[in-house]
Amino acid sequence: MTETATPGARIADVCLIGGGLVGMAIALGLQRNGFHVAVLDEGDVALRASRGNFGLVWVQGKGDTLPEYADITRLSARLWSTFAASLQDSTGVDIQLQQRGGLYLCLTEQELDARARMLGKMHEAAGGDYPYETLDLKQVREKIPEVGDTVAGATWCPEDGHVNPLLLLRAMTERFKAQGGIIDNTGRVETIDPRPEGFRIRARAGGDWDCARVVLCAGLGNRELAPQVGLSAPLSPNRGQVLVGERVRPFLDYPTGHVRQTGEGTVQIGDSKEDVGFDSGTTTEVMAKIAHRAIRLFPLLRDVKLVRAWGALRVMTPDGYPIYQASTTYPGAYLVTCHSGVTLAAFHEGPLADWIASDRHDPSLEVFHAERFTL
Repeated sequence: MTETATPGARIADVCLIGGGLVGMAIALGLQRNGFHVAVLDEGDVALRASRGNFGLVWVQGKGDTLPEYADITRLSARLWSTFAASLQDSTGVDIQLQQRGGLYLCLTEQELDARARMLGKMHEAAGGDYPYETLDLKQVREKIPEVGDTVAGATWCPEDGHVNPLLLLRAMTERFKAQGGIIDNTGRVETIDPRPEGFRIRARAGGDWDCARVVLCAGLGNRELAPQVGLSAPLSPNRGQVLVGERVRPFLDYPTGHVRQTGEGTVQIGDSKEDVGFDSGTTTEVMAKIAHRAIRLFPLLRDVKLVRAWGALRVMTPDGYPIYQASTTYPGAYLVTCHSGVTLAAFHEGPLADWIASDRHDPSLEVFHAERFTL
């Protein structure tokens, strides 16, 4: 790239656009493969979906209509312990990974039956290799004694877990920089200009980059960037609101789909889904619904004080599944977008980064191409 570099432009083997959970995981994997990587990040003015994450490493129910997605989710869960240990060894940051299983609590028998049927179909699709259990209230209380009387039961998966997503992002960023990676916060990337031997990238605030490969990990920003390299990213925002309660005594040894207790003892409550465009705010109505369900699940939360709340925008494709695709129009350009940046982080750092590094066609990823939305 040196011979064709723009005068004054900085040079990297790979420019990765977007420094959230998805981008940093792939950046680490590319470094492991020997690449000099620059992460071009918009900075604190970005939507920052990674800063609003619930922190679940969640398996059960993911990929109920796409077995290939269930496969990569479970693969990532298996890779997670090694990934977390390597991050702690290199940075000293404990990201608080726990993978002792997780429960999805149901308030009605109808809800419980529907989840049991869904997981049963996934069990059949996996040839019997899909661990889960359906628990009644008594069985749930054997795991979580404080669960409320109005809970009908739960589904349980031993492969579920959770982490502290902020510590995860911190650890990945520290490791990336310690290994010689560059993070450039000069603003939103506006143009990607394919060249005969790579790409020329320019951000709004200036500062050009020349690179042999470019990886789009910019979340909702991929909508505008993908067409510049011959790809398509039909994405839309979906808001989730999260409440955080004060520190309380340890009572929740397992994460649930709506409530988890952090390593510090605070209680995180969420799981709202709202189509409100690019509004990342909070509303009293939705927060009240979230709190009401949490109290029904765990009555002890009735007197717990809330200390903060936020809204964040999920990055959603029309079917909810990721887009992993290499450009055939402009070889060397890749699109990576998903809304499960925590669960899939170990997969992104491992097999997906290896695929990008190898620059080879992978038939197993074709199911995740964006062309599925136009067929």
